[in-house]
Amino acid sequence: MSAPLLSWLYLVLAGLLEVAWAVGLKLSRGLDLTARPVHTVLTVSAMAASVILLGLAARHLPIGTAYAIWVGIGAAGTAIAGMMLFDEPATLARIAAIAVIVVGVVGLKLAS
Repeated sequence: MSAPLLSWLYLVLAGLLEVAWAVGLKLSRGLDLTARPVHTVLTVSAMAASVILLGLAARHLPIGTAYAIWVGIGAAGTAIAGMMLFDEPATLARIAAIAVIVVGVVGLKLAS
């Protein structure tokens, strides 16, 4: 697999891990090691892995593009996860805002 293609794979995985650690923050009760040690360790591990993968992706991708896409995947994915897992409101405005984020992420990918 070519380095640029592998970098995009790293970036997508980093974004998905960002969603995982954001959900983990909720499940660990804010990284409460005494009450939820397993959730806390998994959340911190996902944080570290996400940042490491972002760093690997940034070796071959522009950092502005990589960071924005990482944040976009994390923001949209976490909002969707919140609606699905934690009964957060799925209003038209929230869904439209997520769609704007997704359009921005796709636009950055196409421009890179």
